[in-house]
Amino acid sequence: MSLTWDEAERNFRNYLKIEKSLSSNSVEAYLNDFSKLRAFFGSGKKVIDPGQVTYTDLSAFVASVSLDCDSARSQARMISGIRAFYKYLILEGDMIENPTTLLESPKLGLKLPEVLSIKEIDSIINAIDLSKPEGHRNRAMIETMYSCGLRVSELVNMRLTDIHRDEGFVTVTGKGNKQRLVPIGSVALKEIDNYLEKRRSMPVIIEQNILFLNRRGKRLTRVMVFTIIKALATAAGIRKKISPHTFRHSFATHLVEGGADLRAVQEMLGHESIITTEIYTHIDRSYLRDTLIMFHPRSEAVRKN
Repeated sequence: MSLTWDEAERNFRNYLKIEKSLSSNSVEAYLNDFSKLRAFFGSGKKVIDPGQVTYTDLSAFVASVSLDCDSARSQARMISGIRAFYKYLILEGDMIENPTTLLESPKLGLKLPEVLSIKEIDSIINAIDLSKPEGHRNRAMIETMYSCGLRVSELVNMRLTDIHRDEGFVTVTGKGNKQRLVPIGSVALKEIDNYLEKRRSMPVIIEQNILFLNRRGKRLTRVMVFTIIKALATAAGIRKKISPHTFRHSFATHLVEGGADLRAVQEMLGHESIITTEIYTHIDRSYLRDTLIMFHPRSEAVRKN
């Protein structure tokens, strides 16, 4: 008896949550891609079970669904999700041959992340009104994001017990619940202390160990952090399209520009592959070229000296 779409969805969900230990957001992203696949093959006049789908079938699916994708990047991400599903079916023995092997993703150009200058970061921080109840929290939040290069999910889930003040480190729980130790600067620690003084006077604290709380005493949502960042950028007169992730990009770029070792930056960002981290070297290419011209024994500058 062939695998049904209901069984495939249930099993794939459990695999992503339990075996891959992915976050709920990542699981939902994969299942969203799966739902497109299921809608295409699991309904209509001709129903094809998951394990019976061929490369030709998938090509027709991609051609159809691509019309609804707003960019090549979203199409590539969707195809990546479909590949993950069929890789899972192969692992489970529900299929022998992978129908996604020859499936091609659209070519993507290198999309460099938006980066804030140090002056722009200072402008955003200075735009925070410390007379408001949330002022010290927002200031501590941005200093922590920039000081540690955090993802927004890592920021909102940070706990009081994650801060190791004497050692100058914080414990960060990243993708797949993997933990890493990241240095935290004295400025960020000072702003956290200022915020904690205000936090103690909150009338209700429901999540005692969560660092950044909303006015109801619960952890901030990702959406709320996005809203705060956008409002502060507008107040600071910054026209760049920024998000909480922009502070992570800026953290990495400023470190690389300053001469930090790429492996150290990789460790702090929690990247599994250094290839992911290498995007931040784009800012430093001109510096590398000037260094080669100045110091390589075969360069004209060295030979003239």
